[in-house]
Amino acid sequence: MNRYTLHETFVVHQYAIDEWEAEPHNHNYFEIIFVEKGSGYHTINGVRFAYSENNIFLLAPEDTHHFEIEKHSKFTYFKFTELLFSSKVNLPDRKYWLQRIEQLLHHPNIIPGDVICHEEDRNIIWDIHNVVLDEFKNEKNYYQEIISNAISTILSIIMRNISEKYTSNQREILVGNTKIDQILGHIRQNVYDNDLTKINFLANKFNMSQSSISTYFKRKTGESIHQYVTKYKMKLVEYRLQHTEFTIAEIAYQLGYTDESHLTKTFKKHFAMSPKQYRKEMTIEAG
Repeated sequence: MNRYTLHETFVVHQYAIDEWEAEPHNHNYFEIIFVEKGSGYHTINGVRFAYSENNIFLLAPEDTHHFEIEKHSKFTYFKFTELLFSSKVNLPDRKYWLQRIEQLLHHPNIIPGDVICHEEDRNIIWDIHNVVLDEFKNEKNYYQEIISNAISTILSIIMRNISEKYTSNQREILVGNTKIDQILGHIRQNVYDNDLTKINFLANKFNMSQSSISTYFKRKTGESIHQYVTKYKMKLVEYRLQHTEFTIAEIAYQLGYTDESHLTKTFKKHFAMSPKQYRKEMTIEAG
């Protein structure tokens, strides 16, 4: 096994094995797994898929997985956290990347398995994979920035393919996902923009009156629209406190709160502690 590290925000592991000895496990970072050779089965969150040469898998924090190897296999793992992108001082860029990842993390219908559906995209990602390994090995000028941008590009291509796989799957299986599914999907995708999750906007978008959409939503979910949006935002706040170094003020800005105190007040109602206290406790537990 070869292991490379970039200040622990980005780690590369390479394995060439005939038998997978590790128990099913999860972790607190993202993994992009490249299958360089071999075949067998890969189980992600209890769902079993055949794998083969050139497959690419994406694992999110808390995902559980293991391999069953039938033919001698070689894997390369890119393991990273959001801190890999912290050198990008342009906050909107980092915020956009994080939004895309959160949509992946919290989307209830993402299809697991090999993440690529377009072979030309697969070829591009493998080429970038080779660039990343070369930059690690040689550590030329600006290699850290090159690796950060390379991983960002890989993730964008993966997200494009996952979105297309999910959309095509919905067309095949669901003649019409229910209106509540459509409303919930819209909220999750646009939760960062308060105007797009207001009742008047939702009523207009889904051709309902404000009173009827409110009643319908409450009947289907057991919560008001405002309660659902707030709880969903709290889930995102919790994730960012655990996995990023954004300040509380930055998180408040990113999620559409007027200021840090507004976010803190809402967070306390849900977690019985302030965001700063929550982050401190998570840091102590992780230590």
